[in-house]
Amino acid sequence: MAGHSKWANIKHRKGAQDARRGKIFTKLIKEITVAARMGGGDPASNPRLRRALDAAKAENMPKDNMDRAVKKGTGELEGVNYEESTYEGYGPGGAAVFVESLTDNKNRAVSEIRHCFSKCGGNLGAGGCVAWMFDTKGYLVVEKSAADEDQLMEAALEAGAEDVREDGSNFEVISAPEDFEAVRAAIDAAGIAHIAAEVTMLPQNTTSLAGKEAQQMIRLMDMLDNCDDVQKVYTNADIPDDMIE
Repeated sequence: MAGHSKWANIKHRKGAQDARRGKIFTKLIKEITVAARMGGGDPASNPRLRRALDAAKAENMPKDNMDRAVKKGTGELEGVNYEESTYEGYGPGGAAVFVESLTDNKNRAVSEIRHCFSKCGGNLGAGGCVAWMFDTKGYLVVEKSAADEDQLMEAALEAGAEDVREDGSNFEVISAPEDFEAVRAAIDAAGIAHIAAEVTMLPQNTTSLAGKEAQQMIRLMDMLDNCDDVQKVYTNADIPDDMIE
């Protein structure tokens, strides 16, 4: 790929210290519920549910919470019917922004998302306006201090990874979505710890931002992340690390 987003990496470091991180349980419960509704309650035969449960475990969600979310998805318990939708637009400096939403009220969701864009110098666009700029990929982040590069590359590439690349103090492992779980399992089997593992959307190219535009972009991403109806946000904005920190 021609480029990648620092945000995908930085958000994990930033998120660990973010006071609003408590909202992650709500987002994870929604994802578990929808995954179970769409593919059944058995994670062995439902990759999306398996990834959602792994993400919940990584956040130390109590098992009872996860079990209830699965049962709401399968209909064993009464629950809210969430709808999936995506929204696309441009942030400050013309950076592309792609938003995934799970909501029980689409009118409320689009209103809140549009408000976030307009408040931060961006604008919500038509469907398809930026989606073409991103590729869906498996994505793992390994700290350089936690792995030997040759060992990581051997484990990842033999399992089907497309690329292992450096980003500052980390290695990033990229794979096709269908190979993600095999690659993660191979890295785990090699005894290499990762600090992030997900199927995500990576930009084909990046848009460099600085100064006021970078500050506005950070604010936009924070506002969208903090929106209850928003599950995930992706951008091709390339923002200097020191501004994020």
